[in-house]
Amino acid sequence: MEIYLSINVYGKELETCCDKPKTGFFRNGMCDTCKEDFGIHTVCILATEEFLTFSKAVGNDLSTPHPELEFPGVKPGDRWCLCALRWKEAYDQGNAPPVFLESTHEKTLKLVDIQLLQKFAVN
Repeated sequence: MEIYLSINVYGKELETCCDKPKTGFFRNGMCDTCKEDFGIHTVCILATEEFLTFSKAVGNDLSTPHPELEFPGVKPGDRWCLCALRWKEAYDQGNAPPVFLESTHEKTLKLVDIQLLQKFAVN
């Protein structure tokens, strides 16, 4: 797999999203992507209780630990690389989590408008 250039939504170098837990399609702490990343794990979010509850309710349980996969589960306050369309779905249903734009990959902009993301920016 070839990683696309690590560029954020501002056209600058993509910043790390989170190392604990390791996040991203490549589990490298970055919201990097590639053509094989069908989920487009490019939005760096700040997980909230409301978002995690919503995500679990729609079939994407991020909060339950899976030790066999070395996955501790996402907790409120954690940063996480979320699928762009999952973020948009959460927004459409009133549960969008805050985003770190410097750590959100530019490929997100093919699916979500920058002005909308900026309304949820925490940095």
